[in-house]
Amino acid sequence: MQYNSSGFYSYSSGNKPVDFKSMKKWIIIAVVALILIIGIVTCFYTVDDKQQAVVTTFGKVTDVTDAGLHFKLPFGIQKAHKVDVNVYQKIELGYTTAADGSTATNTSESTMITGDYNIVNVDFYVEYKISDPVQYLFASTAPETILRNLIQSQVRNVVGSSTVDSVLTDGKENIQMQVKELVTQILQEYDIGLTLVDVRIQDAEPPTQEVVEAFKAVETAKQTAEAVVNEAKAYENAQVPAAEAQADQLRQNAEYLKQKRINEAIEAVAMFEAMYQEYVEEPAITRARMYYEAISKILPGVKLYINTGDGETVDMLLPLESLVGGN
Repeated sequence: MQYNSSGFYSYSSGNKPVDFKSMKKWIIIAVVALILIIGIVTCFYTVDDKQQAVVTTFGKVTDVTDAGLHFKLPFGIQKAHKVDVNVYQKIELGYTTAADGSTATNTSESTMITGDYNIVNVDFYVEYKISDPVQYLFASTAPETILRNLIQSQVRNVVGSSTVDSVLTDGKENIQMQVKELVTQILQEYDIGLTLVDVRIQDAEPPTQEVVEAFKAVETAKQTAEAVVNEAKAYENAQVPAAEAQADQLRQNAEYLKQKRINEAIEAVAMFEAMYQEYVEEPAITRARMYYEAISKILPGVKLYINTGDGETVDMLLPLESLVGGN
């Protein structure tokens, strides 16, 4: 070890001394370079198309960025909190789906009492999404837990005011709609950054197998009744047009007969008026002609003769057969 002119000790390995001043300079340069690299790397962040990023400066929200490459101040001055805003997320009430697709029942969540004091097991499937990333991150500590408890509370409220028949058969859609409306209203009041997308009853059944079979029979009867009604409507739709066509044809025939009768009446009136005009002009001849025509209609094929009244011979005075159309 030697003491050099600069006041530093230097160790030599053989004939080469070690310069600590130069070593210190390179260490400082390396540290500064490392800090610069870390700063540059942490200045940029990427947001994908399903996310938004909430940027905080010293813990205070200063910006919300969409998909793309963005810049922020390094060394923890600014932080980017990425949130999946364009992804539908799910909540399962009454059951849990494993990774392999199998389901496990959670009776503590699914067992409920209806408004008519019956016990039912109801499973709900809920979809929601993050609508406000700032409220989602900072308005509450566990927004998903709040939403789950809220949904479970409103589900029990709605099921508890419904009958067992409506829960198990034809009232499911109404129950789903009521639960969604109630939860949506409360979420708007709480403003925790979540929006309810859909609420569906995944399954609903009584707790005993005997009751299950009875309700299945009821549901089968309802489906059969609906099928019969649909068949009747189909038959009605097929027969009504044919009946309407037949009725239209009858109306057209009646109109034709009506017009025919009117025309015949008009023709008879015209003939009567013509005959009456002839009668006015020549009453005696017209009466005789009408008499001969009537006789020819009553006694067809009879030849007409006029008796002169002398009691001995009967002479044909007039060609009456030609007058009445005889042969």
